[in-house]
Amino acid sequence: MREAPHLGLIGCGGWGKLILRDLKALGAKVTCVAPGERSRANAVANGADHIVPTLDELPEVEGAVVATPSDSHGAVLLSLLPRNIPLFVEKPLTSDRATARLLAEKAADRLFVMDKWRYHAGIERIARFAKSGEIGDVLGLRLYRLGWSMTHNEVDPIWNLLPHDLSICLHVLGEVPPVATAFADGLGPASSGLVAVLGRDGGPRVVIETSAHHPVNRRSVILSCTNGTVTLNGSFDDHLILRQGSPNDLNAPEVEVAIQNNMPLEAELAAFLRHLNGGPAPMSSAAEGAAIVEHVCDIRRMAGLPE
Repeated sequence: MREAPHLGLIGCGGWGKLILRDLKALGAKVTCVAPGERSRANAVANGADHIVPTLDELPEVEGAVVATPSDSHGAVLLSLLPRNIPLFVEKPLTSDRATARLLAEKAADRLFVMDKWRYHAGIERIARFAKSGEIGDVLGLRLYRLGWSMTHNEVDPIWNLLPHDLSICLHVLGEVPPVATAFADGLGPASSGLVAVLGRDGGPRVVIETSAHHPVNRRSVILSCTNGTVTLNGSFDDHLILRQGSPNDLNAPEVEVAIQNNMPLEAELAAFLRHLNGGPAPMSSAAEGAAIVEHVCDIRRMAGLPE
């Protein structure tokens, strides 16, 4: 039996500790780079095999997962490139366009982005509806990512929320269409949310509403096709809602489509471990991650926000 893979985990904060928990549950050996007292405590509590205070002290590992603050992703990844190992980074790839392009060029075949929503069973089933034509041709996609809190403070909320929806768009439609228009959300500070419309003439129209200053929490995805709609109403739902018939038919009945309520974080980490063992690459290549960064920058600029 192959020995458990040895991974480096760079960052063990609020999200990194969950990554560590799942890596250990999947059988990996993990050395954490945890410079602060809180991150070291998280590493101990969640079963790290070894803990080092700096990236320079990380021993030889077979792969690395980066879960540091978003605005440090670029510097951490560039520091790891000389190791020539597969890398898995929390979304977004970076929070700036130039570094995203550089990383996509230098590590095209060994850098992947942790777009967890691409591993969500509900999103996967919606993508199958879109690709199979079972409810007709795709007309549009509408995504809501709304809430009243912000847990990441290293960059503004848009950088943390919007990449999720763009990755869902990529998974369902096979592409992220060009930006048509965008404007800042009026419910709070300009940098806390926005509405964006994507699409080209003759193609599906995508509407994204995202905010960390919204009084109602909502995470939902709606696919509209010529012969019906299908909706994921919440992150933890165990079913989709299918309304089959013309989008104009207000009497179309609701039908529940069962989905497995899996844990996307564990699923994407399992995919990365399989890749280290010779399996296929995880979803969201460096090129796809860089394209999402480009879209975030374009949307922000169109909404009158700094990139």
